[in-house]
Amino acid sequence: QVQLVESGGGLVQAGESLRLSCVASGRSFESYAMAWFRQVPGMEREFVAAVTWSGRGANYANSVRGRFTISRFNDKNTAYLQMNSLQPEDTAVYFCALRRGVGAVNFPTAYDYWGQGTQVTVSS
Repeated sequence: QVQLVESGGGLVQAGESLRLSCVASGRSFESYAMAWFRQVPGMEREFVAAVTWSGRGANYANSVRGRFTISRFNDKNTAYLQMNSLQPEDTAVYFCALRRGVGAVNFPTAYDYWGQGTQVTVSS
């Protein structure tokens, strides 16, 4: 069984940066694609970014492209989401997720394992 733990969330001002981390345990996640989603209370979970198992391919939501960067280090079972130029509309709980497959897909039902989430709050 894979367990995912996110960290790095917090309260920042608009224009600042945060880096979220996701550490996987239980088994190597080298053969899994990985993604970040976010959710605001009362709203559906929203795709943010995804990366292929090799780390060579990435997919971003239009709302974060050019500001956020997803990366992964399979030797450390760790993935990151670097978030720059944060805006109040980026405020949400951010979740990392893994799927048994290679494609960096953008819909949550494709993902098999989820973390508990980390809160990101951006003040104006």
